[in-house]
Amino acid sequence: MNTAVPDPLSKRRLKTWIRLLGVTRAAESGLREFLRVKHGTTLPRFDVLAALYRRRDGTTMSELSRLLLVSNGNATAVVDRLERDGLVRRVPSEQDRRTVFVALTPEGLRQFETLATEHEREVNAMFENLSDADLETLAQVLKRLGKGDKA
Repeated sequence: MNTAVPDPLSKRRLKTWIRLLGVTRAAESGLREFLRVKHGTTLPRFDVLAALYRRRDGTTMSELSRLLLVSNGNATAVVDRLERDGLVRRVPSEQDRRTVFVALTPEGLRQFETLATEHEREVNAMFENLSDADLETLAQVLKRLGKGDKA
């Protein structure tokens, strides 16, 4: 028989988790729709372009998968389409034939910078009802959650 005293915040934490999940899903859905309708692209394509933008000299396919938290197969499928569209290029490693580097092309860089500006504008609109103080509080709470600290 379990004689532990129930945590009085347990139900509130569960409700908070459900609310956080709902907000996250709604925001992601909104961004997916925005990218599809306004820019004819997908969130996975945007994510790959963003990762490569941060790694201007390119990165390996394995590292790209790790950065995106997706399987090598998923990353490869997106990179294949981006390469066909002239937005990324693959370069085999001179040291190891099994290793392939992927990087943005000049057109990929140009398109991503345009998309990133629009993406930022859309996210800004999603958060427009939050004040500077709200954003700071939310950032601090999320940092604590990310570190696994007790609330």
